[in-house]
Amino acid sequence: MSSSAPSTSSPFVSTLYRDSHPIALSILTTISIVHLLNDIMQAVIPATFPILQQTMHLTYTELGLIGFANSMTASIMQPVIGWYTDTKPRPYWLPLGMVCTMVGMGLLSIVSSLAGLILAVMLVGLGSAIFHPEASRIVLLAAGEKRGLAQSVFQVGGNMGTSFAPLITLIIFVPLGQSGAIWFVGMAVIAIVMLIWVAHWYKIHLHSPNMHGRIGKVRRTHKQARIIRFATALIIFLAFLRAWFVAGISNFYALFQIQHFGVPLSIAQAHTFTFLFSGAVGTLFGGMLADRFGKKYALVFSTLGCAPFALFLPFLNAATSGIVSYFVIAGSGFTVLTGFTVALLYTLDLFPGRTGMVSGLMFGLAFGLGALGSLALGKLADWLSIDTMMILCCFLPFLGLTTYLLPDDTRIRAWNLPKRS
Repeated sequence: MSSSAPSTSSPFVSTLYRDSHPIALSILTTISIVHLLNDIMQAVIPATFPILQQTMHLTYTELGLIGFANSMTASIMQPVIGWYTDTKPRPYWLPLGMVCTMVGMGLLSIVSSLAGLILAVMLVGLGSAIFHPEASRIVLLAAGEKRGLAQSVFQVGGNMGTSFAPLITLIIFVPLGQSGAIWFVGMAVIAIVMLIWVAHWYKIHLHSPNMHGRIGKVRRTHKQARIIRFATALIIFLAFLRAWFVAGISNFYALFQIQHFGVPLSIAQAHTFTFLFSGAVGTLFGGMLADRFGKKYALVFSTLGCAPFALFLPFLNAATSGIVSYFVIAGSGFTVLTGFTVALLYTLDLFPGRTGMVSGLMFGLAFGLGALGSLALGKLADWLSIDTMMILCCFLPFLGLTTYLLPDDTRIRAWNLPKRS
C-alpha cells in the first residue's frame, strides 16, 4: 500500500533519530545513581519478606499482598504520569516523588500492622511512579546519539540497586529487624538533593533547540498500524513472562531454598543477590546486543536464553551444589534481564515521541505484572506448595518462543521516518 492510503498519524521529535548534541555524561551519571538509590529502596520491600514473616507471622498471601500494593501503585500511576508529562513536563516532580519514598521508608520502619505496611509500601510505589517517566525523558535528553548506551546505563543503575537488596537484608535487617528501614530515609534525602540539581538542568534544557528538533508526522498504512498493534500486544506478553519469572525468583526463591532444602538464610540471600546482580550486568549487555544484532533478536536471546537455566533452578540445592548453583542462577538472571532495556527501546520505536507514556507504560508493566505475579505466586504457594509454584514459575521462559513473531525492528523504525504529504 502506498503512503497515500488511510493512515494513522502520531507526533514525534525528530531528534529521537537524529541527535546532534553531545552526551551529557554528568547528568546521565547522576540520574543513574539516583535510579540505583530509588530501586534499592523499592527492593528493600521484598527483601524484608523473610524478616516480616518471622516477626509478624505473615502468610505467603499476605506477603504477596504487600508486594502487590507496592508494585500496583507504581504500575497504575506511571503511565498516567508519563502521559501527562509528555505534554506538560514537570521537572521538580522528581524530588517531590523522592519525598514520597522517604516518608514511606520512615513508616516502614515503625508500623506494626498489615494495613500500616501496605500504606508505607504504597507511598514508596508512588515515589517510583513519579520518578521513572521523567527520568527516562532526561536520559533521552542527555543521551545525544548514544540512546542505547544511555538507556542501558540508566537501567544498570536500577538493576544494581535491586540486586543489593539481599545483601541489605543480611547487613541491616537481620541484626536490626524491621526498624532498620529508617536508614533508608537518609538515602532518600541524598537522592532528593541530587534530583534538585538534575531538575534544574532539565528545566533549562527542556525547550533548548539542540534538545528538540522540528515536529513531524508519522504516516502509517492500515497494514502497518495492525502490525504495530500486534507487536505491542506481544511485547506486553513478553513483559508478563519476564515480570512473573523475576517476581518468583526475587521474592520467593530464597524462601523455597530455606524451606525445601533447609538452606541457611545467608546462602539463600546470596543466591538472590547473584540473580539480581547478574541481571543488572545483563541489562548493560542488552543494549549492546540490540546494537549488534537488532532488538528483536536480543529479545529472542533474553527469553529463550533463560529457559535452559530456569529448567534447573527448582532442583538445585544451593547448600550442596556449590559453584554450579551460582552459575545457573547467574545465567538465568543475566539472560532474562537483558530484555527490559531492549523492550523499552523497541516500544519507543513503535510510538516515537511518546517517551513519557511509553516509559511509564513499560516501567508500569514491570511493576504491575510483578505485583500480580507476587500476589498470584504467593497464593499458588499457599494453595499447592512453594515447590510446585517454583516449578511452574521456571517454565515461563519457554513461552518466549513467541518472540520470533515480532516484526523486524529496523522495518518499524523506517516506518517512523517523516513522509512528505
